[in-house]
Amino acid sequence: MKKEKSCGAIVINNNNEILLVKTVKGFFGFPKGHVENDETEQETAIREVKEETNIDIEIISDKRFVFSYKVDGVIDKDVIFFIAKPISNNLKSQESEITESKWVDINIVESYFDFDNIKKLWNNEIKPEVISIKE
Repeated sequence: MKKEKSCGAIVINNNNEILLVKTVKGFFGFPKGHVENDETEQETAIREVKEETNIDIEIISDKRFVFSYKVDGVIDKDVIFFIAKPISNNLKSQESEITESKWVDINIVESYFDFDNIKKLWNNEIKPEVISIKE
């Protein structure tokens, strides 16, 4: 089976809002994308958030969150997420891949997810870590 790897970020602002993007496939999630050339995972996450949302970020934790799933039953995909904060605020969606970018209150982020596996990762691992970093 083919393997793919993408990296992205859970970006939290000072208003306790998380940056979400809606893909052209119609699903909300965290900004992410494929690793290019000799990029590190963190470099990929920073570049992809900028490309998809026009937001510059700073990664604020070395902790990695790994989200694995199958794409169309033929690709094993791993997505590595890092927690970050925005260092710019001119939100603008990348029209070729993203139909909407928005800041969402941390308490209702889960309601935007369509898949149980990302809801579980959010509730059990990511949200508690984000809250502990913000305190």
